[in-house]
Amino acid sequence: MNKKKIIKDPVYGFIAIPSELVQMVVDHPVFQRMRQIKQLGLADLIYPGATHSRFNHALGAMHLMTLALDTLASKGVKITRKEYEGAVLAILMHDLGHGPFSHVLEKMIMPGIPHEKVSERIISELNKDFNGRLSTALEIFRGKHKKKFLNQLVSSQLDVDRLDYLARDSFFSGVDEGKIGADRIIRMMNAHQGMLVVEEKALYSLENFLNARRLMYWQVYLHKTTLSVENMLESIWTRARKLLPKGKLPVHSFSLYHFLERSPQEKRISKKDLQAFIALDDHDVWHAIKVWANVNDPILSRLCKGIVYRDLFKVILSEKRPAAKEVKRLESSIARSYDLNLKDSKYFVKTGSITNSAYIREKEHILVKRKDGSIVDIVEAADLPNIKAMSKEVKKSFLCYKKL
Repeated sequence: MNKKKIIKDPVYGFIAIPSELVQMVVDHPVFQRMRQIKQLGLADLIYPGATHSRFNHALGAMHLMTLALDTLASKGVKITRKEYEGAVLAILMHDLGHGPFSHVLEKMIMPGIPHEKVSERIISELNKDFNGRLSTALEIFRGKHKKKFLNQLVSSQLDVDRLDYLARDSFFSGVDEGKIGADRIIRMMNAHQGMLVVEEKALYSLENFLNARRLMYWQVYLHKTTLSVENMLESIWTRARKLLPKGKLPVHSFSLYHFLERSPQEKRISKKDLQAFIALDDHDVWHAIKVWANVNDPILSRLCKGIVYRDLFKVILSEKRPAAKEVKRLESSIARSYDLNLKDSKYFVKTGSITNSAYIREKEHILVKRKDGSIVDIVEAADLPNIKAMSKEVKKSFLCYKKL
């Protein structure tokens, strides 16, 4: 087998699969499933080009990981062949735990179980199939490897996951503000006492990276239309779960049926959960939404038709929480217009909050190596107030409702 199989990527050009084991993982059905999971959920309702998949992103992150490891090795950082392959596999498999529409339905399918935990479980099961050859990858994914920089390249505030998704999401959405100098940042990476650091020469590239992340959250990930669709999907899932025990809900996907029926209080991932999850993708949910748009239940039907025909909820962002009086007024108005009881009108009026913080200082820091050899946090290294400002969390409340 050709150990250097080449793939044409729209963001980076030609990228290479570095080993036979990596190719075997890429070819595995569990990994191939990610072709059917959109990277940005339903963001293509806002940005028509944003139809790329988790599969694309995983391969892109793998490519950046090879660049980062090669850079570190060229600077004298010791990385064994086993560690190199383990880090590449860890980032390649890091998103296996994403469900339909990525983050959108994560809190609904298995409440309280983040996608990282699902990824860990899937990698553990794959490791059995590969006779323990993924053990180093699993150790790095869990953040338990003795060489901390390997863990940080997979998961930190400056990991190759973020470097790829910002570049890729910017490319496909057309949001130019998300463009970053990933190549410059990677080539300035180094290791100090086992920790990942970036040389001071890349400071302005790091500032651009953090600013791009902040802007991409406002313009793409937390866009008002994104919030609208997410809240509509949440209402659809809630209503579908209520109708399921009454036998009034046609469900043609066994995996979707499993999670609609699954108890939200269950905090353990069973074998049956795992089997159903790896068979579930965007197509299962899209098919259900199209079918449910024509069911007899007026609530579920109206919600699903809203998604299918892009008749979306209106979203109002504010620094303050929506006034209770305004929320009740909207609920009453919708109840009268749709001939619903007040309780059921809540499917069409949602409230909540969103937060955006490009850099969280309380988490593992982004470390900068100064010219004199000292290691400092990026906020201390920056001579511009912009990075300091981006380390503050911005919180906004929203009111999301069906326009009449």
